[in-house]
Amino acid sequence: MLNVSGLRGAIDATDRGLLPDVVGDQSKLLLDAIVETAATDQILYIPAGNYYISNIDLPDNVRIQGVAGATRLVYTGRGHGLIGENIHRLELKDIILDGANNTLGAYTNGLLNIRGCRNLNLDNVSVLGSSKYGISLERCGGVVENCDLAGAADAAIFSVEALGLTVRNNYVHDCANGGILVHRWAIGEDNTIISNNRIERIAAQNGGTGPFGNGINVFRAGNVMINDNHISDCAFSAIRANSASNTHITGNSCHGSGETALYVEFAFQGAVVTGNLIDGGTMGISIANFDKDGRLSTITGNLIRNIIDQGPYPPEGPGFGHGIAVEADASVTGNTIENVAKWGMLVGWGPYLRSVNISGNVIRKVSMGIAVSVVDGARSTSIFNNIFDETPGGAIVGHRWQEPVTRDLGTRSKSGFDHLKIGNNIVH
Repeated sequence: MLNVSGLRGAIDATDRGLLPDVVGDQSKLLLDAIVETAATDQILYIPAGNYYISNIDLPDNVRIQGVAGATRLVYTGRGHGLIGENIHRLELKDIILDGANNTLGAYTNGLLNIRGCRNLNLDNVSVLGSSKYGISLERCGGVVENCDLAGAADAAIFSVEALGLTVRNNYVHDCANGGILVHRWAIGEDNTIISNNRIERIAAQNGGTGPFGNGINVFRAGNVMINDNHISDCAFSAIRANSASNTHITGNSCHGSGETALYVEFAFQGAVVTGNLIDGGTMGISIANFDKDGRLSTITGNLIRNIIDQGPYPPEGPGFGHGIAVEADASVTGNTIENVAKWGMLVGWGPYLRSVNISGNVIRKVSMGIAVSVVDGARSTSIFNNIFDETPGGAIVGHRWQEPVTRDLGTRSKSGFDHLKIGNNIVH
């Protein structure tokens, strides 16, 4: 048992009448103890045991310490779990918040619902069995770390309009519609850091073609860093960034994605996709939507393998089965692609192709190495110094939309198209 005397300024909740493993509701006793300790800048220590509560409205300066893996607050289903609004500081450590799959009220988004908190610190907090989001944050900054987040009917974490949030070293798993969501109401800088999390078994029970079922989803939020996460078995993407500029996606390990493993799409400007390992999915990396002003990226040093052409919904446009798809103002260098069902790379789509450099990549055991657009309107593309091995459909083939319209250009020094320069490629 934790020595309360070792917690400077701590008050034991049992000294305020709260008792572990009592069947009855103890919401008022807990709330009174929270208000008292918050008003005097003290820590509320809650011993091991189950405590049945609901409708806890958190004041400012709350600091709660439990016993790791043993202090459990069980939501009884009469409105909301824990809510805090316009508070300066909230610290929770070594607490289990168990929603017990009980219904949350229409006015709350998550089992832990915090709005307007610049100094949030959640450390080794388990949030389980929420009937909505596990943790819902609006206009919050701080750290969520070392937490176990599971069983949410929506997503484990939903952050909107963050104020410098860090989400790191968490275990996010077995959620019905999403893992970690970082959104904004309008396009703008967000500056969230998502690092070293383990995310697995994320479903898409709400259906659709991509809004749900993603391990990490960034929407309208700029300057977000997504680094060194291990993400597996997501119904759609391991990482999906929509209308999110200056996104860094580096060093992630992505396994068994049901659709595109790494997706950067719609109205974005600026994406760095570097050093990721992708095993499985219907597309490895897709940097798309030049038609919606999606542009400007580097795709460097990624390993992509085992990409299939059967997706979770009927295919549209170029369909599934590509290692890397890219359209505008991009450098694609030093990637290794192996065992891809259709195209190792899809370079451009119809006239949506501009200023793309493809160099120093290894593409092997794919049906076709590179499908590059040669329709009218396609612009400035360079394909040099790549290695192609076992590409029976051709190493480099010009396409008009989905239709191949040239012979294999892989060993040629001229493409026959003004916008397309090729050379020094090795084909086996």
